[in-house]
Amino acid sequence: MHRAFRPPTRPDAKRSWPLHRFGLCSRLLVLAVCMLAQAAQAGIVVRDDRGQRVTLAHPARRIVALSPQLVELADAAGAGRQLIASIRGADWPDSAKSLPRVGDAFAINLEAVVALKPDLILAWRSGTPPRQIDALQRLGVPVYWSQTDSLQGIASTVQRIGELAGTVPTAARWTRAFDARLAAQRARYAHQPPVRVFYQVWPDPLMTVGGPQLLNQVITLCGGVNPFASLPVLAPSVSREAVIAADPQLIVAASRNRAALDAWIQYGQISAVRHRQLMLLDPHLLPRMGARVLDGVAQLCVAIERARQVDGQSTPAASKR
Repeated sequence: MHRAFRPPTRPDAKRSWPLHRFGLCSRLLVLAVCMLAQAAQAGIVVRDDRGQRVTLAHPARRIVALSPQLVELADAAGAGRQLIASIRGADWPDSAKSLPRVGDAFAINLEAVVALKPDLILAWRSGTPPRQIDALQRLGVPVYWSQTDSLQGIASTVQRIGELAGTVPTAARWTRAFDARLAAQRARYAHQPPVRVFYQVWPDPLMTVGGPQLLNQVITLCGGVNPFASLPVLAPSVSREAVIAADPQLIVAASRNRAALDAWIQYGQISAVRHRQLMLLDPHLLPRMGARVLDGVAQLCVAIERARQVDGQSTPAASKR
């Protein structure tokens, strides 16, 4: 039997690579370098509440915040020193009072914004005049659009502002504290008997809170029931007859006007009026949905708990109607 002839092999034959493999490795190396270069060039990339990418070459150093709550949230994220302007109504923290004003809730002075040479604009989607939304986008300055629809979204906004401003550690600390406090408030009122709450947004025409409104979530968190939660708009108009029929155990309004709820006193058939449960909330806390929002949540929860005790509520709201 003859064995097949095999040519002798060199000791280092197993370590030799074909030339085409060297070419492949070279191409992969070039691709990796290009990807790293692109990542370095992109710098910081964050998605805003519209799902759009906000890209900065470096952390923002000149920030214009076009709503009072975004001033608060930027400060919470550790970016207060980078703020260079806001709009009328921004009054917290105290440093915000000295910021230059570039408009109000009804109009933004775009020329004044451009003159300040910002490298980032923080804008509130539903609080910006519709005719100026596209104009802001055309300024050539990165715009972060905020539209928070949950309490958790407030913490997320602080986290993302921290990324854009290069203040991630400060934003992370604030977010952890916020999440812990929110969880504690949620647990405290999770199993309390429900209380019917009418939230008066505006007296004339009479407006309240609909299902999509974040305030509706807060009422629920505190163990309250919004009789108008089934309405699919943020701030629906309702009739006084509808409110009387709902028989709220608590009526609240965010206002510093002591007479804001006086119109209800004549309706003694309403439980809230009969038991004197008409409550004014601080308009700078809960409605603003800024960094102090949980102070406003606590204020509303205390009012609901008081109404619960005064009314002796111990059965589901439906049985009271």
